[in-house]
Amino acid sequence: MNDMPALRLIFSATRLFGLLLLLVMLPLTARAEHEGKVQILLLGDSTAEGSIPRLLKPNGPHLETVLEQLLAAEENVPPCHVTNSSLSGEYIRRLIDSGRYDRDAAKLPGVDYVFIRYGLNDRARVKNFTSEFPTHFHELIDRLRKDHPDASLIPMTVIPFANEEASQEINDLVRQVAEQEQLPVFDIYPRYAAELKKGHNMLNYRRYPLGNVPQKYHEFVKPFVHGDRVVVMANELDPILGHLPGWYSDRHPNLAGYNVIADETAKYLVRLLREKPAE
Repeated sequence: MNDMPALRLIFSATRLFGLLLLLVMLPLTARAEHEGKVQILLLGDSTAEGSIPRLLKPNGPHLETVLEQLLAAEENVPPCHVTNSSLSGEYIRRLIDSGRYDRDAAKLPGVDYVFIRYGLNDRARVKNFTSEFPTHFHELIDRLRKDHPDASLIPMTVIPFANEEASQEINDLVRQVAEQEQLPVFDIYPRYAAELKKGHNMLNYRRYPLGNVPQKYHEFVKPFVHGDRVVVMANELDPILGHLPGWYSDRHPNLAGYNVIADETAKYLVRLLREKPAE
């Protein structure tokens, strides 16, 4: 009797079982969009998104790319990928209720770190800010813990966008929430404030109503007009238009401002990544 077909069948089944067992035993290294990279998620408002710098310089590099590059330049730091899921005008209640959190953040696989920076729009849009903002922040943290149970959640303070009193009110509430949730706080405020001492307007772009610019300059500013505004990344037009009332009033970061944020975030992350190497 020829047993060869049966033996071949047994051998094939054994080999298949072995391969399946090997696949089960292999460590899972896939991380979000890029396999084998530490995945970092940024959640925030316009001061994290950078819509105007993206408009003026679409090829960047912008916050998430600069952060990746700074981390890549460090020794003994694993490869990282940064997803910037921030949106202008956003506050926590809107992030959740609009469905954007579910669409853009909830299902990202393999997230390792989440930086959360809200408060500026919350303060302007939430009716009872001091009580509702912490409640909304706790709700977001709860969602993140359920959707990304292996991620380290890191609340951030806001940058010096509003006046000092308003900034302190927001940042005190951020610290309160973090303490109650037993989470670390990444305090970006001092570094940004220190950089502003080198020049109060060096980290913000200029965005100014064209209707407030004297008619005699309209031909001159044509290359800088976007919609009904004159928009300039930094100080290029300051010598000519800097005397106009409110010329410097928009405090959103320009590329230099985002580079401050990226640099300080990279320094914060390097310490964490060296303490806890990626698997």
